[in-house]
Amino acid sequence: MTGSSRSSDGLDPRRRRLLFRSWHRGTREADLIMGRFADAHVEGFSDAELDQYEHLLDAIETDLLAWVTGVVEVPAEHDTAMFRRVCDFHFQTGR
Repeated sequence: MTGSSRSSDGLDPRRRRLLFRSWHRGTREADLIMGRFADAHVEGFSDAELDQYEHLLDAIETDLLAWVTGVVEVPAEHDTAMFRRVCDFHFQTGR
């Protein structure tokens, strides 16, 4: 997969921006982690979930990869339900 499998058509501007940011993290690995998750979930997020996801996207991609892979402990600020959803999405579904 080389990019988003979902169109941003029909999404409000905030969701479009988050979808774009998810696929343009800076490293391909981070793009795939965040982009695939966003493709599957961004449309259904509540406002509170959008806030949490946006906060997670503000993390440096190398830190994010270290947290997801368990190389580094996740700081409390980012150890949220949204972070766990991202991890569960990839590790439980095999994506």
